[in-house]
Amino acid sequence: ALFGLAMLSSPSLAIETKARAAYVLDFNTGTVLLEKNPDMSIPPASMSKLMTLNMVFEALEDGRLTMDETLPVSEHAMAYGGSTMFLTTRDRVSVEDLIKGVIVLSGNDACAVLAEALAGSEKEFARLMTARAQQLGMTNSHFANSNGWPDPNQRMTARDLVTLATRLIKVFPQYYHFFAQTEYAFDNRAPDNKHNRNPLLKLGIGADGLKTGHTTEAGYGVVGSGTKNGRRIVLMVSGLESDDDRARESEKLMNWG
Repeated sequence: ALFGLAMLSSPSLAIETKARAAYVLDFNTGTVLLEKNPDMSIPPASMSKLMTLNMVFEALEDGRLTMDETLPVSEHAMAYGGSTMFLTTRDRVSVEDLIKGVIVLSGNDACAVLAEALAGSEKEFARLMTARAQQLGMTNSHFANSNGWPDPNQRMTARDLVTLATRLIKVFPQYYHFFAQTEYAFDNRAPDNKHNRNPLLKLGIGADGLKTGHTTEAGYGVVGSGTKNGRRIVLMVSGLESDDDRARESEKLMNWG
């Protein structure tokens, strides 16, 4: 921790970012290496899917879900636009496929299927997400849905998102490999839409997760993590103006960290 503080105090190691909010954490020591508006309430967009995944991983661990069980798709889930798995009400989809659909394809429909399976309705699931976030110390997080669909009541902070990402890495290592998956084409539907949007994964800089997000209000953001020389960094940037800006800023901060 003292080494991290020395880095923060050294002018030669200072760094600027165009992101509206940013947070960089040394995973091993818990040292905050950079923070910019860390507790500003922001729309998390699809980065909020990390909380849905936390709820799913907890359910897997306590036996409320299994990886190979299949779940029905409701009209509500099928109706979601934006990023989807292109699910229909004729489908029954395994939990494992839905997890891949959430992480790689950012499927709004996949999140809703999981939410309804765990809580009966997406609205009730969002209430449970909010309550669980509070229990885990993410006191500035509030959820209105499972996937980050624009809603004034869907809010998180940079600090909370990095806290959440850190938990996923520490507590659920058995599922973390899914975040590094670069492609997934469910049932070969929309094969051109099979690529993970995380710009860090393809750079060869040790990145292995976690999740991007974008809406008009939120701008472009990403929660990322990676290791180099035995050191893991977890970071978050949000409020950037383009996909290219997100890629450049997140790579810059990852390498700097």
